[in-house]
Amino acid sequence: MLRRATSATLLFLLLGGPALAVDPRPAVADEELFFKSLEAAAQAVEQFGAPRDEATLARINAIGYRIARHSGFDKYPFSFYLIDLPEPNAFALPGGQIFVTRGMVDIGLSDDALAALLGHEIGHVVHQHGVRMQRRATLLNVLSQAVMIGVMLQTHRTGPSYSPVPDPYGIERQDRGGDLVQGAFAAGMIVSELLLRSYSREFEDEADEEGQRLAAAAGFAPDGAARLMAQLGSRLPQSREYGYWRTHPFFDDRLRSAEARGTELRRLEPRPDDEFRQRTQARLLALAASPKAGAETRELIAQAALSAWPVGTEAEGLRRTKLHAQRDAELGKAPLARRYGEVVAAYATQLAQVGALTPDSPFLAELEREKTALEREAAGIYPQALAVWQSGVYETPFLETFLVNYPEAEIAPEVALVLGESYSRLGRQTEAVEKLLRVRELAPEGPLAARAHQLLAGLVPRLDRLAALGELTGERVEPELREAAGRRLAELAGSYADIADGAEYLRRFPMGAEEEKVRARLDRLAMDLYGEVVLYQGIGDSVRALDRIHRILTHAPASPAADRLREKIVVDS
Repeated sequence: MLRRATSATLLFLLLGGPALAVDPRPAVADEELFFKSLEAAAQAVEQFGAPRDEATLARINAIGYRIARHSGFDKYPFSFYLIDLPEPNAFALPGGQIFVTRGMVDIGLSDDALAALLGHEIGHVVHQHGVRMQRRATLLNVLSQAVMIGVMLQTHRTGPSYSPVPDPYGIERQDRGGDLVQGAFAAGMIVSELLLRSYSREFEDEADEEGQRLAAAAGFAPDGAARLMAQLGSRLPQSREYGYWRTHPFFDDRLRSAEARGTELRRLEPRPDDEFRQRTQARLLALAASPKAGAETRELIAQAALSAWPVGTEAEGLRRTKLHAQRDAELGKAPLARRYGEVVAAYATQLAQVGALTPDSPFLAELEREKTALEREAAGIYPQALAVWQSGVYETPFLETFLVNYPEAEIAPEVALVLGESYSRLGRQTEAVEKLLRVRELAPEGPLAARAHQLLAGLVPRLDRLAALGELTGERVEPELREAAGRRLAELAGSYADIADGAEYLRRFPMGAEEEKVRARLDRLAMDLYGEVVLYQGIGDSVRALDRIHRILTHAPASPAADRLREKIVVDS
């Protein structure tokens, strides 16, 4: 998920960074619309999450900007995001923010097919479809009001009250007023509606034609659009209520048109897009300095600016700021609670990226020095961690942190085994299975591997979490265990009771063997929750109604029940 910005975020850009080239034109054509759109984008990333897949995001940006350069559109800077939705899809907001879901990436699109996908979304922005549809324009305006209403009502409350509405991450929080939470729920529904509502046939055709033309002009195969649709048709369920079909209708007619256009368009030689991407970065950073940019939107702009042009002084400043914020947050913890391994991994990622892009950059030496210092600190604390382990007096978080920091330690397999047993006792079934499988990878022979196998064999008949069973149906599991887990999964796929369980399975295994049954059951559970929303609203129990709304939007945002909620909140507004 997008983390809330720290006070240090963008300090380099807004205070200490070098001067950017000045563009005499306004940064955007309509600043109010841009920031409303950006607010919706930040809400979408917060709501759905952003996978840590830097290579895929870089690929999306490289193809996206190569196409956008040929659009001639300069009302708003384009930016591209990857969000953690298992359904294959793509969306665009009117301010130039374009999203691709993890589910779409997992299909394995070629560059030509991905170019057609991104070109289509760019076409929606170029032709301003987001503001030409009255409903979308209204929703964009309502988004800010929904959040503001919650804040305004909060100021009339005299003190904090505890709300039993569960946090999606299991953290208990104080709610300083139920209406503020309601406003956040309303914002979530509105963002979902903005992204998941389909366009008219006219607008879909217009975006198809524009996107195919732009992709060919950028040097991609003109038949990429037809190949995209054919690939989606062969990989996705045939139901037109699913994923891409739901938000991009009229498939059969669009496929025929794409095939016809593909024979008429000519693939041009690609041209450098460096200047276009640098100019986009400069515009984004200028917008980050606007008083209309809040903390979360500045964070999102910073990420987009780095993706737009990942080399040079500004990019290095963005990387430095992000790394230092993560490092300083960990160093503020007690020594044995610091997750050095995660910070070191973040430095390693940045070293690899900068090294691939600018192998002669002096910034590499700076990153290497800071990474080495962190590794030395972690090594210096190891004797303390080892002493705690040997004492036998520790809690689960200590074991988790130990494996993050010292995955190659001699005792790591034993620590992983104890952690797996701990997860099992705590009812954290999926994590228990993952750790026990990890034991067998770290120590494939011997008593630890045997004990891990024994525990897994005993767990299978008692597992009721679909994701845990899904982990045991993979190729790294022995046939006997795999078959037992598969039978148990098939048994539960159409009858599980917890909507969060189905959502987690679909997130981890979007193309899993039981995907269709799990999804159908998820929709049924969401509709049952919607019935409870109506019931509790009817008797004036807003707390329980909000709880059900939260569960639907968190775990089944693309379900028919979520559609009904989004329609309802707009009407009620």
